[in-house]
Amino acid sequence: MAQLFHVHPENPQRRLLAQAADCLRRGGIIVYPTDSCYALGCHIGDQDAMQRMRAVRRLDDKHHFTLLCRDLSEIATYAKVENSAYRLLKALTPGPYTFILRASREVPRRLQNPKRKTIGIRVPAHKIAQELLSELGEPFLTTSLVLPGAELAMTDPEEIRDALNHAVDLVIDGGACGVEETSVVDLSEEVPELVRRGKGDVTMFEE
Repeated sequence: MAQLFHVHPENPQRRLLAQAADCLRRGGIIVYPTDSCYALGCHIGDQDAMQRMRAVRRLDDKHHFTLLCRDLSEIATYAKVENSAYRLLKALTPGPYTFILRASREVPRRLQNPKRKTIGIRVPAHKIAQELLSELGEPFLTTSLVLPGAELAMTDPEEIRDALNHAVDLVIDGGACGVEETSVVDLSEEVPELVRRGKGDVTMFEE
């Protein structure tokens, strides 16, 4: 049965987020708020938890999860960032964007696109997500909480807990979130490419 933590969106209770980080370390799946929509998360090294996340959304093995990072320096550990990409990342992070970058050796091969050797990276502009990353001390795997057959993400934490009561271990109630997923921008090549239009200004990639 999933736990439900009520966490203040502006002044998150550190005690609760420490418990949430411990849940991730122990192989748990969490639901947490972001600057776009509620999302699922699990530990980067836990294959069983990753497969459980796939099951929640009925995702096949071709779906690649995103690494949630604290800042630019953490991105540089897990991805190869050229100067042109760095300027864009600096301008757009933190924010509701997912960036596809060439993976570094720190990224397990099973998390990379097998052909392109890329990884999705995201830095959220949300206090709870940032404080959770700080408590954990490393990035974690994430995907938007859009259930099979739905077009939009779930928004109500109580409804999320009821729907996923035995599929996840913890739901962090951080108040209202949006329903729109992140915009996805491919920065793995010389010319940036808009892969998915979502939340966040993408006009600079459409010119």
